[in-house]
Amino acid sequence: MHPIERFDPRSAPPVRVDAHLPAVPGERLTAGALRERFANPPTWSPEFVRELPVPGRTSAPAAVLVPLVLRDAHLSLLLTQRGQNLTTHSGQIAFPGGRQDESDRDSVHTALREAQEEVGLAPSFVEVLGTLPIYVTGSAFIITPVVALVQPGFQLQPNPHEVADVFEVPLPFLMNPAHHRHHEATWAGDRRQFMSMPWTGPQAQERFIWGATAGMLRNLYRFLVA
Repeated sequence: MHPIERFDPRSAPPVRVDAHLPAVPGERLTAGALRERFANPPTWSPEFVRELPVPGRTSAPAAVLVPLVLRDAHLSLLLTQRGQNLTTHSGQIAFPGGRQDESDRDSVHTALREAQEEVGLAPSFVEVLGTLPIYVTGSAFIITPVVALVQPGFQLQPNPHEVADVFEVPLPFLMNPAHHRHHEATWAGDRRQFMSMPWTGPQAQERFIWGATAGMLRNLYRFLVA
């Protein structure tokens, strides 16, 4: 296992928290507002597009689904905790998604297929809004984030070989920079920077959202607050 996989992000204290930045207004975190934003995107720039590469990795196109579930009180983001047995990013919090197959028509097809294979989310519940800029991970995955609304009523069936858990985080929490923490640490031979957005769920279980997942969420924040 490569050292990047053994790194514990909790061991690097935050160097700053972005409480000074504005949260995305609540009126922008509705289904209608999100449809309008993706239909007519603002002028903006992503904050995170590429991590420092880990030596020896071969690049591969991939896609993830950013599934925003339409709950009564607010939208919530569906996330997974990857299984400990996986060869890359084991145990980490992630979006449903994975490597693009040659048979996939495009990144949207990849994201929908992977979400169904990983957690059993049927495409019939999913309304794709659009994509965010490509994000290249240190493990050399060239990821297209596909943002979508998800109608409630779905029944999940997580793949036990890939997914240890599935949970939801309120979108307003993630779109408030008071919860965005910056870290610096040395691992895999380089000084690296990353973000985290730790969230404590109803059962007082901390979900340590960090790395690529937090980076793509930060880009979603920039897109919505612009």
